[in-house]
Amino acid sequence: MARKLSLLLGVVFLFSISAQAQDHADVFGGYSYERLGGSSGANLNGLEITGQYKFARWIGLAADFDGHFGSPDQIDTKQVNFMVGPQISFPARVSPFFHILGGIGHLRVDGSADTSFATAIGGGIDMRLGPVVSWRMFQADDVVTRFFGGTQNNTRISTGLVFRF
Repeated sequence: MARKLSLLLGVVFLFSISAQAQDHADVFGGYSYERLGGSSGANLNGLEITGQYKFARWIGLAADFDGHFGSPDQIDTKQVNFMVGPQISFPARVSPFFHILGGIGHLRVDGSADTSFATAIGGGIDMRLGPVVSWRMFQADDVVTRFFGGTQNNTRISTGLVFRF
């Protein structure tokens, strides 16, 4: 698990370095909350990092990494996802965006682990604070995974800072 997490962090780091070298790029980082499996699931806290290369002012390719951790009901739970996909933005001082992401997810619950395909469909609103920084007021996604033979619809909500290059 540690090797896989290190590899995912390395890929995100390399993507963010290459994203900074582009004319139209965003790097987001911030707090993230995830509700695993709907109303009967676990509440997890974590972080989310996204790098986006924009082909035009309104469309780009986003690479998203998130990690959520917690001990609901004294059960050690960790989930990480790495997904990529198109993101459509509507550039303005207050800028809504939408994305569809797909990739891989890994869940570890009290010693048992599983890896599956993961998707995220959602969007949010960024508010420009200055020429190169915005506040991601919120981002909300439906993250769908298929761990341990079942399908989970997880709600993910994030907030943080976006740096534009």
